[in-house]
Amino acid sequence: MAVLIIFCTFACKLSHIVFLKESNKIFCMKHYDYLIVGSGLFGATFAYFATKAGKKCLVIDKRPQLGGNVYCENIEGINVHKYGAHIFHTNNKKVWDFVNSLVPFNRYTNSPIANYKGELYNLPFNMNTFRQMWGVTTPQEAKARIEEQKAEAVAALCGREPQNLEEQALCLVGKDIFTKLIKEYTEKQWGRDCKDLPAFIIRRLPVRFVYDNNYFNDSYQGIPIGGYNVLTEALLDDADCLTDTDFFESYRDTWRDVADTLVYTGRLDEYFGFSLGRLDWRTVSFKTRVEHVSNYQGNAVVNYTSHNEPYTRIIEHKHFEMFGDKVDACSSTVISEEYSTEYKHGMEPYYPVNDEKNNSLADRYRSLTEAEPNVIFGGRLAEYKYYDMAPVIEKVMQMWSK
Repeated sequence: MAVLIIFCTFACKLSHIVFLKESNKIFCMKHYDYLIVGSGLFGATFAYFATKAGKKCLVIDKRPQLGGNVYCENIEGINVHKYGAHIFHTNNKKVWDFVNSLVPFNRYTNSPIANYKGELYNLPFNMNTFRQMWGVTTPQEAKARIEEQKAEAVAALCGREPQNLEEQALCLVGKDIFTKLIKEYTEKQWGRDCKDLPAFIIRRLPVRFVYDNNYFNDSYQGIPIGGYNVLTEALLDDADCLTDTDFFESYRDTWRDVADTLVYTGRLDEYFGFSLGRLDWRTVSFKTRVEHVSNYQGNAVVNYTSHNEPYTRIIEHKHFEMFGDKVDACSSTVISEEYSTEYKHGMEPYYPVNDEKNNSLADRYRSLTEAEPNVIFGGRLAEYKYYDMAPVIEKVMQMWSK
């Protein structure tokens, strides 16, 4: 991959000359078709299709590494998902074939476990969960138990619609599942009592009356063999990349001297200088450590659903890529405790808060984007929209297919 070394600016005319070192050769390039702000999946995928179309791309990222939130750090020979667990899943065969053309994916299947005060339950809610909770063994028994508890919750509303998340969840799955697997976990995630959260957050809860612990229903699922950095490197192979570079400090006012078009994947409100106010986010932080055992918890993801633990889940990274005898062949393991908190300045924004206030403010910012010539806004931060990985790639593929 070409590595950008330095920019030079002539006093007589703002002219950016990029010196690139690749295979001990020095090249000079004067202008780009695209300046891409952010090397996450939207920016990296855009760079891939642009360079394949013969366009010149400069990708900048304020972090010291490329890849956005899918970046992996190698610790003890284990690919650690530095910014949280990422499991690729999709029903779109074109997307699946595309990513596998860049790097083969393994057969990892997401089957998280919930720990409620030492009681273990399979997720998503399925016959294994119901057997563990009530001792039932048939779908008919499980349905009867859930319907009985749902009826109690509906009756308590006296004919009105659910007004908050707690009421909505009770009407969907009843008190036992809500109490042990939803209530306290959700409150840790959002930092608010379930009675203070809007009902629309949990309009649907998947309930399966089969013994199937596969969290996703998608046809395709897995992790890149060798970790997500391999995918990022393949996507950015023909682009020039610069890390430790903040768009607002380096290019906000001069990007048109560097490129014809800006592809912006940063925060939507920040692009406009927070002129209409700040959008709210939830964020997560991680405490990562090495454990000198070969197998710490026996699963990649264990959710902690009570307030007894301050973290929402523990991720054991080796289980994303090591299976069978390979688990014990690696004598150490790496775990990450995940903590959910309100976003504050200086933190990494993760999840948009899609309540009425923030959605309205985001719409006002989106209207401003229409007046920005030659600027493409894309991705979770720039669109103020939660995305899984595959839909991000699919969106970029659709853009270039047109």
